[in-house]
This record gives sequence, structure tokens and C-alpha cells, in this order.
Amino acid sequence: PLAIRLAGDLTLGGLFPVHARGAGGAPCGALKKEQGVHRLEAMLYALDRVNGDPRLLPNVTLGARILDTCSRDTYALEQALSFVQALLQRHGDGDAVRCQDGRPPRRPPPEHLVGVIGASASSVSIMVANVLRLFA
Repeated sequence: PLAIRLAGDLTLGGLFPVHARGAGGAPCGALKKEQGVHRLEAMLYALDRVNGDPRLLPNVTLGARILDTCSRDTYALEQALSFVQALLQRHGDGDAVRCQDGRPPRRPPPEHLVGVIGASASSVSIMVANVLRLFA
């Protein structure tokens, strides 16, 4: 999946239509500068400004996981499920999965997802909100 990940103490999710809907079965098409890339850059700029001012959130860094919706509601829903998957891995049974040598797998530290920004279309926002609400 097309994504940007920035480490931080707290993570904000982002869902933006960086690409247009793909043709011929492809999920993603041409780049959408104004409606997608500019919104993504605005979120990154805001995070830089907040993280750069120690008076706003002292001793806390905001991170991000920004995903491309490719202007498709079903694809956006699949992307949003990756936020939920991170929650399930964090709260799941860690002893169920083992490597061939018997040790538990090394996993990155769990994200502390505190909110999701986007999507740009109401239909996508409604579907994503309905899924994420189940895990709030």
C-alpha cells in the first residue's frame, strides 16, 4: 500500500486521495495534486509546526501514518482496516505466533493511534467511521 509513516509518541492517521481511481482493475491512477497531494502536505506541515513548538505539546511528539485512498471508497476501507489491524496485533495473543526457532517474532512497537484525519468524500468517511467506531 501507498503510505507515509512518521514515528511519534502519538500517531494520527490520515486518509487522502493522493491518486485518482485506477482504470482497468488497477486500484490507483494518476496523481491528484490539488485535492490529494496538497492535503497530505498540509497535514505534514501542521505536524512539523506542532512538533517544532515545545510549548504546544511538551515532551510529546506527534507521528503519522498517512494512507492513499486512491479516490475509491472500497480501497479506502481496506486502507483503514490497517489501522485496526495494528490495534488487533497489539491486543492479540502474542504467544500464538512463533518463529521456526520457537521464539516470538520481532514486531515494531505498537502505534498509539489517537485519531484519523480524512477522508475527503463523505461516503468514504462514513464507511471508515463505522469500522473504526467498533474499536474505539
